[in-house]
Amino acid sequence: MADDLSAVAHFLYEAGTLKHARRTGWWMAGVRDPESVAEHAWRTALIASIIAKLEGADPARSSFLAVWHDTQETRTGDVNYLGKKYSTEADPQAVTAEQTEGMPEVLAAAVRELVAEYEAKESPEAICARDADKLECLLQGIEYKAQGYENAQRWIDNSKGRIVTETGRRLAEELLNQGSLDWLREALGEKG
Repeated sequence: MADDLSAVAHFLYEAGTLKHARRTGWWMAGVRDPESVAEHAWRTALIASIIAKLEGADPARSSFLAVWHDTQETRTGDVNYLGKKYSTEADPQAVTAEQTEGMPEVLAAAVRELVAEYEAKESPEAICARDADKLECLLQGIEYKAQGYENAQRWIDNSKGRIVTETGRRLAEELLNQGSLDWLREALGEKG
């Protein structure tokens, strides 16, 4: 008999709430409608695959870790750094254990393993995924600053200072040296 997938279906609906959950730290920078946790996770996963490939780690594994890195926020919300100072931080592994309860064990174990690996911060893939999280925040900060949110500079600086891989640091410098629409000008063949 096939495994019961009702808990998986529940989780898929739960995961969908991340499309509406805003990244709250940006409110302090004055951003009225910041990106969602899901939007952040998508670009983080993309960046993780890039950093991992260039660092000699497994890009698929790193991207996989990044996809799951904020899934606990369906239950905890996006608690920014200041909020974490005042609230008891929920253990991502404990939240994940509850989220995966009732799922087929082969799936539940894989998800718990991914979250544990990301939180341990030890494997090359987890290090790349964590750098991708910081680099995505830096990149989003650059984009918000280009939209006139000058206070985003704090997030740019803090994120840059937390990146540990050589590729991540080099990519941060490259992003800082480009305009957010340089790619479009080049694609259109416009002269700088």
